[in-house]
Amino acid sequence: MKRLLSSFLAVGLVAGPIVAAPLAAQSRSDQGEARKEMSAGRTLSLRQIEARILPTMGDAEYLGPAYDSVAVAYRLKFIRNGRVLFVDVDARTGRVIRRSN
Repeated sequence: MKRLLSSFLAVGLVAGPIVAAPLAAQSRSDQGEARKEMSAGRTLSLRQIEARILPTMGDAEYLGPAYDSVAVAYRLKFIRNGRVLFVDVDARTGRVIRRSN
């Protein structure tokens, strides 16, 4: 059992950075794209979007945003009573696209 666990751990240590690198690059790319779009006046700032959405979430704890440059949308992540909630917001208009329950 210890040997099997050690094998999985070793594979995770080797494969982890390989899998995580593209995700980190995508995140940096999306951040840059969000900044560029906002500077050009094509999207609202994250602060403007948060100012609209956070007051509507009641007692949910805000965990943070993610930007999707393909959808031109922010996904705001919250947690309430141990359950993760997402609010997807159009970055151009600030309109809520989808809310998870």
